[in-house]
Amino acid sequence: MPSRSAILHLRFAFSFFLLPVFLFACSQAPQVIALNAVLTFVIWHLLVYPASNGYNSYFDKDEGSIALIEKPPAVDKSLYYFSLILDSTGLILAAFVNWSLFFAVLIYGLFSKLYSHPAVRLKKFPVVSFLIVFIFQGACVYWSSYAAISGLDISDGWNINFVISGLICSFLIGATYPLTQVYQHDEDRKRGDKTLSIVLGIKGSFYFSAIFFLVSIILLWLYWYNLGEMNKFWLFLALVIPVIGFFCRWFLKVHKDPSEANFKNMSLMTLFSGWMMVIYFGILNFI
Repeated sequence: MPSRSAILHLRFAFSFFLLPVFLFACSQAPQVIALNAVLTFVIWHLLVYPASNGYNSYFDKDEGSIALIEKPPAVDKSLYYFSLILDSTGLILAAFVNWSLFFAVLIYGLFSKLYSHPAVRLKKFPVVSFLIVFIFQGACVYWSSYAAISGLDISDGWNINFVISGLICSFLIGATYPLTQVYQHDEDRKRGDKTLSIVLGIKGSFYFSAIFFLVSIILLWLYWYNLGEMNKFWLFLALVIPVIGFFCRWFLKVHKDPSEANFKNMSLMTLFSGWMMVIYFGILNFI
């Protein structure tokens, strides 16, 4: 059985911030097979994502704050084994849904291990580690979930909007990525990890996030314009304007005092933007 420390390091709550990708896929699927939708949610959010979090935490052995955990407890071997059990369970369940989801979970699990394991540790390479998160937490999850929820093969129905929708997810994920690292520079350097945020610097991380978020807005505009449903784009803007205001306020603080790029402010930004994205993509399932 996993220890209390292991359960904490799985960071189930952090899966909430990746929920918009699933909700978007669910809202755009041509048909929703209820059992497939439930299983797809369980596989990603209760099995695969926590397994990846736990596996990463086991090898990082963080002493400073990590996402959603201000003072992480020491890791133990139960975290390692339980993360593998969750991963394997997700893989088995994915095979019952369809092969597209199975291979997506398999590839995601493989790269998440290469990301963290000391023998390879792709996390040390800023561009490679970013691309892993950008592709696999965004477009890969969207496209495979869309196929799984609707009972289609992932090779079916490819068109420009299907590509754009995956890119929307990737750019939204990419926009948050360096901001979740911006307060961890000392901890990452101590482990020998050269993260994207370290390369960009504190202010550069904010500029990078702003550019990626702007691209995601442009892609959303193009997506809804192509579908003739611009009301859904204006809804996004209405919900995202407060997030932009929060981001700008935080950046102005950081510009004056770099110590404002800390765990508390990052957590507030992540919670606020996460909730707004969940609300927006959740609403799409009802309109």
